[in-house]
Amino acid sequence: MQTLQELGEAVAARRKQLGLKQGDVAVMAGVSAELLSRFERGRTAEFGTRKLLAVLAVLGAELDVMSQGQSGNLDELRRERAQTLPNQTGAT
Repeated sequence: MQTLQELGEAVAARRKQLGLKQGDVAVMAGVSAELLSRFERGRTAEFGTRKLLAVLAVLGAELDVMSQGQSGNLDELRRERAQTLPNQTGAT
């Protein structure tokens, strides 16, 4: 992610994945529902670090800092995929 909008979209996707409502996450994180909504839609110029960390904590997520353009290599992606797929050995 390189923009605040992309970060907001990722937060919205995680919240929806967990089946949580914006208002509930906002209350648990101590931010206004309006601010969280604007953040998720990329409609805010700023979203403070403490607020972001509080929202991420509610969502059971964390921020990972890495060098720009750094991503997993093919072997790492294969291992990750194998861990998320059910064991298909011998299945018909």
